[in-house]
Amino acid sequence: MGPFQKLKSDFVTLRGAWRALRKTMHIGRNPTRVFPNVLEELAAKYGDAPALLSERENFTYAELFARSNRYSRWALREGVKKGDAVCLLMPNRPDYLAAWLGVTRVGGIMALLNTNLTGASLAHCIDVAQADHIIVTSELRDAYERTKPLLKTSPKLWIHGGGDDAPRIDTELLVLPGDALLDHERRTLTIEDRALYIYTSGTTGMPKAANINHYRVMLACFGFAGVMDTRATDRMYDCLPMYHTVGGLVATGPLLIAGGSTVIREKFSAREFWDDIVGHDCTLVQYIGELCRYLVNSPPHPKETSHRLRLACGNGLRPDIWDEFKTRFRIPLILEFYAATEGNVLLFNFEGKSGAIGRLPWYIASRFPVELVKFDVEAEQPVRDKKGHCVRCAPDEAGEAIGKIVVDPSRPGGRFEGYANKQDDERKILRNVFEKGDAWFRTGDLMRKDADGYFYFVDRVGDTFRWNGENVSTTEVAEAINPFPGIADATVYGVRVPHRDGRAGMAAIVCEHCDLKGLYRHIENALPPYARPVFLRLRQNIEMTSTFKQKKIDLVRDGFDPSAITDPVFFNDPKARAFVRLDKALYDEICGGKMRL
Repeated sequence: MGPFQKLKSDFVTLRGAWRALRKTMHIGRNPTRVFPNVLEELAAKYGDAPALLSERENFTYAELFARSNRYSRWALREGVKKGDAVCLLMPNRPDYLAAWLGVTRVGGIMALLNTNLTGASLAHCIDVAQADHIIVTSELRDAYERTKPLLKTSPKLWIHGGGDDAPRIDTELLVLPGDALLDHERRTLTIEDRALYIYTSGTTGMPKAANINHYRVMLACFGFAGVMDTRATDRMYDCLPMYHTVGGLVATGPLLIAGGSTVIREKFSAREFWDDIVGHDCTLVQYIGELCRYLVNSPPHPKETSHRLRLACGNGLRPDIWDEFKTRFRIPLILEFYAATEGNVLLFNFEGKSGAIGRLPWYIASRFPVELVKFDVEAEQPVRDKKGHCVRCAPDEAGEAIGKIVVDPSRPGGRFEGYANKQDDERKILRNVFEKGDAWFRTGDLMRKDADGYFYFVDRVGDTFRWNGENVSTTEVAEAINPFPGIADATVYGVRVPHRDGRAGMAAIVCEHCDLKGLYRHIENALPPYARPVFLRLRQNIEMTSTFKQKKIDLVRDGFDPSAITDPVFFNDPKARAFVRLDKALYDEICGGKMRL
């Protein structure tokens, strides 16, 4: 990067950072001003202007405020005390926001449950919250009933939208006043008080309930309002789960505080995406990287370039589709960011630098300490030197991203708020990192930083593996495979092979009429020998979480045994220089150490 380019990049980053800082400077000055109370100000200011729109219901600012007050009075009537949790199992809709705003206004903690969970995972999430009440919509009643026998706790069930065998909260709300709470109904809250439990995705184990206090709610709403420069004329399109930070806070709060509106869709649909964007005249869209991949892999849509979008904001947009997504759909600016719900690492790519997740110029880095430290893939721990300290990465060297935990009342963003289950906290804290007594938050993500200071996502800790003495990034291998014609999706992981150290690469691909000869040549040209998949599994689809993260646990467990897998499995045969069908005889040769890998 030349001096002029660096100066220009610094200016763009400084402008974005200043907008965010200006929006958030007031948060610590008035510690009793929390977002449910901000809504009262917004209702007085914007009144009948549209706030939240959906197929189910539409709320103006005044209606959203009134609805949330009814939830507040329901919580008061049911004896919800400050610090008590209430579980919410509800699909995306405007009433979702009204529910948690109302409960948190009187000091309750709303546990935002993943609507895709059932059985042991859902029971775990409910039990962790230790809630006395749970609100379940009628369409999710069956999932909850199947889970009840596994529960260790016994929250009172409130049905939303139907059913006569349990109290209906939507009916109860109708008889409660929607006007502002009276003095005797109000409870003193501060930004330090807990507001939400937002659960991690649980891709590598049971979900963890992250503590979200009112400060973090305010920071997400006001900070991103500055980052996106939201205006009263803006309309956000939100098809991401509202039980996660991005779909529930970032896509809603920043629009509300500016007088704009958010269009809430229950689930993402690639087929209807552009109809929605154009039909609702949206100017902003919140994305997750795999959502963009689905759109890029979809057939051309007549409305995909006739929109008024000025900005796409999100995280996880990978370099292999970044430019195509921006160019094909004529997106003026992509604002990629990186954040951990429960952590203190926050990066922004204000310049739209292709593939980068953010940059920290010197004038910001001192305020938000983020480091990359060398990482031992086999031990899944940072490397320590002779003094026992972690070792910083060189430019373009991959390492785990960590953020310094700062215990300073004037810098609440530097803290690590932890989880509802305190036993989970210590696993995310790295101690004595660069000096005795310091503590840093572990993101669990491997990144690299180039000479110009741009950060790039490499892989999740646990996904990267060693093969033939080299570290293999599953993300980078998948990005090399994905551009091959006909491939709709690919996920890469390591599998154990008897009598061999490390793990061999295996790729599960979704490919109609796949040209395996051509794919072999493509991989040979795109990847070094150690990174080329040893095994190939052809799939009809790759299972995803609700936030479009690939589920690898079952694939890793299946391994490469053709007798245990119904999908076709192929072996990268070094003699034939081709992918050959893996049968039991070949499998036995490989496991017996007779086949060179």
